Amino acid sequence: MTTYPQSQRELPALVRHIGGIGLMLGPALQVVGTFFWRDGTQGIAAAPFTVISVAAWLVGLIAVFRALEGRVPRYTAIGLPLAVYGTVGGVAFGVQGMDEELFGVAHGEAVRLLEAYPVAGNLVFWLAGPLFPFSLFALGAVLARIRAVPVPVGLLICLGAVMFPISRIPRDPLVAHVADVLLLLPFLYLGARLMAGGLAPERSDGPSDPADPGVKPGRIRGRWAARALRATAPRS
Repeated sequence: MTTYPQSQRELPALVRHIGGIGLMLGPALQVVGTFFWRDGTQGIAAAPFTVISVAAWLVGLIAVFRALEGRVPRYTAIGLPLAVYGTVGGVAFGVQGMDEELFGVAHGEAVRLLEAYPVAGNLVFWLAGPLFPFSLFALGAVLARIRAVPVPVGLLICLGAVMFPISRIPRDPLVAHVADVLLLLPFLYLGARLMAGGLAPERSDGPSDPADPGVKPGRIRGRWAARALRATAPRS
């Protein structure tokens, strides 16, 4: 099995804790916000939950990408910018709901009015919006493939990502609740896992760092075990 330097296996504790909270808070706020949807639109009451949820989610996703960078560098280099752009679609979604209620415009009419501004509409809504669930689907697939989380957790993220646009396009609250829960459960696990010790590979078949020959094969379980392994390395 491929080995990874110790520096690639751990994030600073504060980064892990804040990132983990973001991963749990983002979908939790989304769950709450959906209960404020009215008549096929989220309106003003739900919009703040949507915007803050996306912001919290982004903080958590950045921490996850940092934790995975040493293992899947090409994916993180491409995936992080796409995820950031996808959050722009989430913010636009929330602001659109506010504007529809504020100006008394039905959602269908607002979409029709956007047709007169194809460049702006595509950049703000139709390109950015789908990137958010697409980024979550890709993340779930990668996490499952490299066994950073149990495969069912990764598949649940993928399923929630597929359900997300299915619920948001028709603005169906019932389907939205299902999609919200499908994303909440795996991200609660992912957030707790990140806070507990990151998303490092659990086993290594050799020294984890050429500079640390004292690090032996075995399981890596969180920061305390990692520190204990580092303490066995000979000092120069």
